[in-house]
Amino acid sequence: MARFEMTTSEMATMGGDNNADVFCEMGLMYATGRGCDIDLVAAHKWLNIAAIKGSDRAAELRADVGATLSKMELAAALRAAREWMTMH
Repeated sequence: MARFEMTTSEMATMGGDNNADVFCEMGLMYATGRGCDIDLVAAHKWLNIAAIKGSDRAAELRADVGATLSKMELAAALRAAREWMTMH
């Protein structure tokens, strides 16, 4: 029997646009290194997506993470969020 795995981001898109909390948690996971390496660019990306989907908490956290990023890192995070939103 084949094993099928799905990433958290893929699971979140299956339920429609009401998954801001899932994306916020993903942002927190990358920001704190919970279960992964700390990656503030990825954290900003997921918090940005959560904020776009309506999470006020994510918007606040995104601002905190954004304040620590360089201009190039911030541009990369925004580009990644935009690309993800275009694909999903």
